[in-house]
Amino acid sequence: MAQHFLLSAKARTLSLCSIYQSGEEKAYKTFCEIRWADTDGEPVCPKCGCLEAYEIKSRRKFECKACRHHFSVTSGTIFASRKMSFTDLLAAICIVVNGAKGISALQLSRDIDCQYKTAFVLAHKLREALAAETHGYEPSGDVEVDGLYNGGHIRPANYAENRVDRRLAQYQTGTRRVVIAMRERKGRTLPFVVRNESDGVETIMETVKPKSRLYADEAMHWDQLHAKFETYRINHTECYAYDDVSTNQAESYFSRLRRMIRGQHHHVSQKYLYQYAEHAAWIEDHRRLSNGALASRALGLALKHPVSRNWKGYWQR
Repeated sequence: MAQHFLLSAKARTLSLCSIYQSGEEKAYKTFCEIRWADTDGEPVCPKCGCLEAYEIKSRRKFECKACRHHFSVTSGTIFASRKMSFTDLLAAICIVVNGAKGISALQLSRDIDCQYKTAFVLAHKLREALAAETHGYEPSGDVEVDGLYNGGHIRPANYAENRVDRRLAQYQTGTRRVVIAMRERKGRTLPFVVRNESDGVETIMETVKPKSRLYADEAMHWDQLHAKFETYRINHTECYAYDDVSTNQAESYFSRLRRMIRGQHHHVSQKYLYQYAEHAAWIEDHRRLSNGALASRALGLALKHPVSRNWKGYWQR
């Protein structure tokens, strides 16, 4: 029987041991080579684009020969104003991509020996950079759409006489949200968060390319999709798949997201649910890559992403 790729040695091309054994200088060179890949790691001024710069070795910074602007390899990226070493940053990326079901901020803080607050913000910055890979992407071809309800659970009272009908509006917490997934077959996964599943219909109609074929379940709000797309429906009370008609790929993504939330994070705020959904989508889309390739891709996205306006100075408000 053939061995699964993820169980083979080809899937393990990077380890924490190798990162720390290589040291800080090697990690720094890795950052330079990935950020300035077009110049083989030679610095490029982010302000004027000049290719010539003086190196300030004592601070690992550069001074542009043209505009005299001082910059570093992390200037203008989500790692701007960093205090962590390059080795720890690279190790954090390795830990995040190694987590098939994500990684909690508490565990990350213990692994790289930093405060919980530092790990929390760093993880969310990485999720923001990973999500940027599909910004503006429009699914096409065969696209499955489905929704996953998350949050808003109301624990019943211990005694039966004290219990209420939790379905009534006055007993709802208002924190339940729905993750809508648009997943191409053999393609990318695009999630977004809405209050009700029906609220996602308009976004789907605006995002998915015309002439695509959509696959959905029998929920009534998906009826609107027939007006614009060739839409196929599957009745889950009868079966999960009928010939080629199913939403199994979208359900596969939701399975990973559920395990990420329940097994790693245990609780996810509705405010940041979209970032966890995008993180799970990125992992699901690149599950066939080795962990070394995943780390290089994640670092490249992080160094291309501008300073995070959501997470810069988060704890200082």
